[in-house]
Amino acid sequence: MSIPPPPPGPQQPSTTPGPYQAPPPQGPYAAPGGYPPPPYQPWGQGYTPFNRPAPVNGVAIAALVLGALCFLPAVGLVLGVIALVQIRKRGERGKGLAIGGAVLSTIGLALWVLALATGGVADFWQGMKDGARDSATFSLHKGQCFDEPGALGGATYDVDEVPCAGRHDGEVFGTFNLPAGSHYPGERAIDTAAESRCYPLADAYAMDSWAWPDDVDVYYFSPSKDSWALGDREVACVFGNTDEHGTLTGSLRADATTLDADQVAFLTAAQEVERALDDEPEDLAEDDLEGNRTWAREMKSALDRQISQLESYGWGAGHRQQVAAYVEELRAARGQWAKAASATDPDTFDAHYAAGFKAVDGAPAVAVRKALKLATTPPSDTYGDSGGTDSGGTGDSGDLGGSGGGGGLDV
Repeated sequence: MSIPPPPPGPQQPSTTPGPYQAPPPQGPYAAPGGYPPPPYQPWGQGYTPFNRPAPVNGVAIAALVLGALCFLPAVGLVLGVIALVQIRKRGERGKGLAIGGAVLSTIGLALWVLALATGGVADFWQGMKDGARDSATFSLHKGQCFDEPGALGGATYDVDEVPCAGRHDGEVFGTFNLPAGSHYPGERAIDTAAESRCYPLADAYAMDSWAWPDDVDVYYFSPSKDSWALGDREVACVFGNTDEHGTLTGSLRADATTLDADQVAFLTAAQEVERALDDEPEDLAEDDLEGNRTWAREMKSALDRQISQLESYGWGAGHRQQVAAYVEELRAARGQWAKAASATDPDTFDAHYAAGFKAVDGAPAVAVRKALKLATTPPSDTYGDSGGTDSGGTGDSGDLGGSGGGGGLDV
């Protein structure tokens, strides 16, 4: 006989399966031990209520910046590759930045290679040097009139171009370049070069010395030590007033651009004697008779050239008579200078010296100038004064500034 199993107790579920047996109640809020569920589900360990994004890789940012600026493109390319590796390992963001930086750096590197192959880098560097030089120097040109913020004779860093018809501080009558060299030649060497080059340029620009105002002096702008290092080699010769507070009015230009052919021919011949006058010895005949006699021979040779040029030119009927009278006067002057060249004592030299000057700028000279519509008043202290032919101011040598040093030259 078999003994049936005891019936299940109230708290012990039956182990006998049955077709209609339901599973114990289960619910999403069932709590262990039969207690009622809590009102909300607490956050578990390792979770936060917010989803924090991954950080952006800093190397990727640097790669993009260098790539965009084309600065050290090879470095930008290397940083882009490093950033991609770090992003993959660390799970950081910035992959697009790294790729963009690498691509831009590759383009920049290609451009640098192309520039090196075609000389573009050299052109860029030269442009940089030119820009630096232009910021430290300024350039003047022949025929330009200007106002100078300071005063001629002091430091100058820039000038303001103004019309020559009005009042102005200076007028450029010529420029020239000093020999190239790596070392600054010094103010004394530049002064010597300016004195030897500016005077001929002044004669070519303002051919009629009788038309020069008495208060006009010759100055020049030249390279300073700093601008020389930047490639500045230009010397600009300018007319200025002998009074540092004075100005000029109107242009002094009198050359082929403003004169007719007859005026140019006459003034060109006259400059033969004017250049010889510039060589007059500083000492009087009583102190240096031989030096003065040598100069008198130079004056005679200059008169020979002047007479030859005047006689060989085809003068029109309106000027032929006055020029012929002037040539006769010059012949007389030539005779006086010849006698001065052979004088045996200072008194004899001085007598022929004075007669020779009177013939050079006497009435026949004034008559032919009047016919040619040129200035008719001789410079007040050019001819006939023993011991010098200074007709201008007393500009002294000094630094004229910014684009360079310079000084005033006696006209």
